[in-house]
Amino acid sequence: MCGICGIFNINNKPVNKMALLKMTRLIRHRGPDDEGFLIINTNNGNIEPCHHDETIKIIKNKTKHLNYVKPGNFAFGFRRLSIIDLSANGHQPMKNKDGSIWIVFNGEIYNYIELRNELNSYGYKFHTNTDTEVVINAYHHWGENCLDRFNGMWAFALWDKHQKKIFCARDRFGIKPFYYYYDGKRFIFSSEIKQLLVHPINRTLNKKMIYRSMNLNSFLSYHDETFFEKIHSLPHSHYLTIKNNSLIIKQYYDLSIKEYKNVKPSFNDSVMEYDKIFKDSIKLRMRSDVEVGSCLSGGLDSSAIVSIASTLTDKRFKTYSTYYDEGSLFDERKWIRIVNKATNSQGYLIEPKVEDFIRDFEYMTFVNDYPLIGPSVISQNYVMKLASENGTTVILDGQGSDEILAGYNHSFYRYYADLLKSFKLKKFVDEFPNYLKYNKKGNSVEKLLKVLLSLFFNEVAIYNLESKYQINNLLSYSYKRENIFDKIQNLNTSKLTNFLYNLVMTTMLQTLLHFEDRNSMAYSIESRVPFLDYRLVEFVFTLPNNYKIHGNYGKYIHRKALGKIAPKEIAERKDKIGFSSPAEIIWLRGSMKPLIDDIFNSGDYKNRDIFNHKLIQKKYKEYLNGNNKNGKFIWRVITLEQWFRTVYEQ
Repeated sequence: MCGICGIFNINNKPVNKMALLKMTRLIRHRGPDDEGFLIINTNNGNIEPCHHDETIKIIKNKTKHLNYVKPGNFAFGFRRLSIIDLSANGHQPMKNKDGSIWIVFNGEIYNYIELRNELNSYGYKFHTNTDTEVVINAYHHWGENCLDRFNGMWAFALWDKHQKKIFCARDRFGIKPFYYYYDGKRFIFSSEIKQLLVHPINRTLNKKMIYRSMNLNSFLSYHDETFFEKIHSLPHSHYLTIKNNSLIIKQYYDLSIKEYKNVKPSFNDSVMEYDKIFKDSIKLRMRSDVEVGSCLSGGLDSSAIVSIASTLTDKRFKTYSTYYDEGSLFDERKWIRIVNKATNSQGYLIEPKVEDFIRDFEYMTFVNDYPLIGPSVISQNYVMKLASENGTTVILDGQGSDEILAGYNHSFYRYYADLLKSFKLKKFVDEFPNYLKYNKKGNSVEKLLKVLLSLFFNEVAIYNLESKYQINNLLSYSYKRENIFDKIQNLNTSKLTNFLYNLVMTTMLQTLLHFEDRNSMAYSIESRVPFLDYRLVEFVFTLPNNYKIHGNYGKYIHRKALGKIAPKEIAERKDKIGFSSPAEIIWLRGSMKPLIDDIFNSGDYKNRDIFNHKLIQKKYKEYLNGNNKNGKFIWRVITLEQWFRTVYEQ
């Protein structure tokens, strides 16, 4: 687990070494254990590994200092967080035996042992115990098709000397980040956006992206777009090549929905298969040469992970959780204690205070490179900090469960729409009243209306409607809505499957994974997400809707598969809402009010032509007078303004 960057001057100008060093040092938090550099001249083939002051001693003794190597037009920078093979053998940039392939790699290939054994049978010899060397030899043997064989998370760039080709790739679901800037003369890539801002590049705002994020906070990350028009994210499940000065991006993976829809396994068999894959996913993600722990929110997802992972280690398993004293909505200690007691895990708790957040607001924004749109990011950040303080370097987390297993309210709307669409009226009449009874969020008329909207409109139309009636008028500009959701797909599947597919491949999940990566790496922690093992994701998408939603239960098959493992009280919970914080409801009109007043009265804020200042002031006054619904609007405004100050203007 690491941080990477690189510069390729297609115009053959020498790489600015000090810019490369600054890019690498900006992500020290991603890899405090080592740093490495590589300078390449793509014209004469000269390749020179080098070091700087924070490189480990054994590598320093074998290489030249970055300042004194020959100039080149292509360079790699690397920061290491040691997880597998803690020796100097894991140093990067890493090469293959004959030096024809060099790589900088961020992530983990969990099935690297199995792949290494297979490659051994083909005659490959390994000189390290790292998964990085497995990636190099897998590419050498299978070429670009090596990506199909990896089970893990990754973002990497490699130089193929024989083919004179740069090959960059990102994992199937976007767990690890990869950003780049390309203007025909330069190709610059990085793990974090802030690294690219070191260079004199075009910083034009992508107002379309800002519009999405202010309307739908599941669109903070969207395909290849960022908040900058000319800075792009390599989309997950894609790879990028540069050869003969031509940049090409291709998709190598997709969920084959059309192949799944006719599969109808029995429920009991499905439960057994789900249980098998999920347990193996966690077992693979326990592979580490450093301690592994887990986040624990008190809900089914993290509780299931802890219940299994705690049996796969000889040490007492550690869990990390947050709580707040501002009411039961923000305090999960009752449920956390149940899980820790049942699994004999050692639980660590932290209570973030509003004063802590005010102090850390700027740093958290800097680390994330994006506005802190969702206040749950606060809890996640302090959980990772707590884990770091207690010596845990690898954390398991439950991201992806709601997206693949229908954990959100909007999943129920699509599910009931499917019942109506298929004329299963009796089933609808039997189940929908129970859902209304047990789900207290929103009123019954609103829920029925959303079911009908899901029935009569496709996914793109639903997102357009949702955006239209949300908060786009908080900004001083707007866009034609038919262009704003161009990557959402209307598939020939059930309404629920179509919704879940877009959650995974386009909308909600990408934003959650962005924060998962940044908040963990801010404290030099590797976060692993067992629910996004591609085998589990693909299997779940083969299942009928009623295996995911049953009565008033979401994640039905998950509950059944793991009900005997996780405590019964947890498996039957219906009131869990995920990591939460009192920021929007309490803090904004309490201790954060002076901060907000300072922002709203500042010249920088007033002079931004992007905000609808008059309407924002109106909503702020309504919020101070008790309208809690406006809290999310005010939160989005101040976090966006903080982003301008911390990231955009630096």
